Amino acid sequence: MTQMSRSIRMTRAGRRIGLAAVVVTAATLALSGCASAASDRPVELTYWMWDANQMDGYQQCLDAFEDANPTVGVHLEQVGWNDYWTKLTTGLVAETAPDVFVNHPQQFGTYADLDQLLPLDDLVGPAGPVDLADYQPGLADMWVGQDGHRYGLPKDWSAIGLFYNADQLADAGVDPATLEDLDWNPRDGGSYERLIAHLTVDDNGVRGDEAGFDRAHVKVYGLGLNRNNNGGFGETQWSFLALADGWSYADRNPWGTRFSYDDERFLETVTWWRGLIDKGYMPTFTVASSGMNDTDAFAAGRYAMITQGSWNARAIASAGGFPVGIAPTPIGPTGSRATVTTALGDSVWAGTKHPEEAKRLVAFLATPECQDLVAKQARVFPALRGSSELAAAAFADQGVDVSAFTVQQQEGTAVPSPVVLGWTRLQEIMGPTMDAFLAGADPDTFEKANRQVDAIFR
Repeated sequence: MTQMSRSIRMTRAGRRIGLAAVVVTAATLALSGCASAASDRPVELTYWMWDANQMDGYQQCLDAFEDANPTVGVHLEQVGWNDYWTKLTTGLVAETAPDVFVNHPQQFGTYADLDQLLPLDDLVGPAGPVDLADYQPGLADMWVGQDGHRYGLPKDWSAIGLFYNADQLADAGVDPATLEDLDWNPRDGGSYERLIAHLTVDDNGVRGDEAGFDRAHVKVYGLGLNRNNNGGFGETQWSFLALADGWSYADRNPWGTRFSYDDERFLETVTWWRGLIDKGYMPTFTVASSGMNDTDAFAAGRYAMITQGSWNARAIASAGGFPVGIAPTPIGPTGSRATVTTALGDSVWAGTKHPEEAKRLVAFLATPECQDLVAKQARVFPALRGSSELAAAAFADQGVDVSAFTVQQQEGTAVPSPVVLGWTRLQEIMGPTMDAFLAGADPDTFEKANRQVDAIFR
C-alpha cells in the first residue's frame, strides 16, 4: 500500500473515515468520459469541472494561461455532477486525480483532513499574487481549513431567486413589481403564499385561492419542487426561508459541531413548506420525482414559479419560449430576505507531479483576466467584485435581469454555505429524513436525525 493510499484511509489522528466509503469498482477506475488529447508541452496539467455551461469561458482562461506559460499545457475535462465526487475519490485512491479541480466548500474539509490538497497560503498575502480583499465579502473565508491553511481560491458565488412565468403572472392579473417586496412567515405564509395560491390553477381553471379549487387535479402549480435538492442543505427549496426566520445551520460556520435541525425555526419553516403540498399549491415529492425536473416542468408551463440558483438563470430564462422574470427571495420574520451563497473554489491535488505549475494555474484562475472572461459568458457570478459587476452587465445583454441575486450581496443578506468536516455523512442522514418528512412523517423525526448528525462531529 502506498503512502497516498494510507492517507486516504486514515485521518491525521489515525481513525478510520468515510472517504473510501464510496464503493469503487474496477469499471469506475476507467473514468469514462474524461479522456483528453495529448500535448507536446513539457508540463501537462489536467483541470476538472462539472458545469458544462461554463466550459467555453474556462477554455478561454486556459488558452490565456497557456499563452503566458508556453511550457505548460492544460486539459479541461468535464465530469457531470452526479459522478463528480465518486470519480474524484476514485482518482485519489488510484493516484490518478486531476492536478487542479473545482472544489466545493462542503467537500474540501474532508480532502484537506486526509492530506489530499496542497495548501495555497503562498498565493495570498503581501508576498502572493492574489489579494483576498478583491473578493466579494466572506467568500475567501470558506476555503480555510481547520488547521488554518488555505486549500482553495474562490471562483464564483451563487444566490437563490424566485423565477416566474411572466405570461402566467399577466393572466393572473399580478404586477411583477409586487414580487420585489414579498413577505413570508411560517404561520400563514404572508404575501408569498397568497401569490403561490393565486398562481395555482386546477384542471377546471379554478385558482388555488378561489372557491371550488380541486387540489387533487392541478394543471399549474404555483410553486415547483426541486426533487434533487433535499437533505440538510435545502439550497433551492427551504434554506432562504429558514434563514430569513433567524435560523442557522449550526452553532458556528465554518466547522460547526452542533446542528439545528431540531430548532423550532427550522421545524416551522419546513412544516409550512410541506403544507403547500397538502394545499395543492406545490406537487408532491412523488409527482416531482416521477417526471421532469423542476426547470423542465417550469419550461413546460407546469409550474408558474420555481426557486432556483443564479447558476441556472440564463438557461431557465431561455428554455420555455415565454418571458421569464426573477424576483428576490421573500422578506422573512427577521425583517430581511436571505439566501445561502456558495463559493466554489479551485484546489490542487497533493499528488500532482507539478505542484508549482498547478498552483500557478490556480492563481491565474483567480485573476481579473480569467474571471472577466468567465463573466462575459453570463453563466455565473465570478468571485471578484469587479468581475461580478461585469457578469451582471453580460446577463443584462442577454435579456436577463439578475438584480434579484445581486441585491443579496448589496444588502448583506447572503449567508455562507455551511463548511463542515463530514458533510457527506450528514447528508446520508438528512436526505432520507427529509424525503420521509415530505412523504408525511412527523416533524419529530428531525429531532432524532439531529442527534445522529451531532454524533458525527463529537
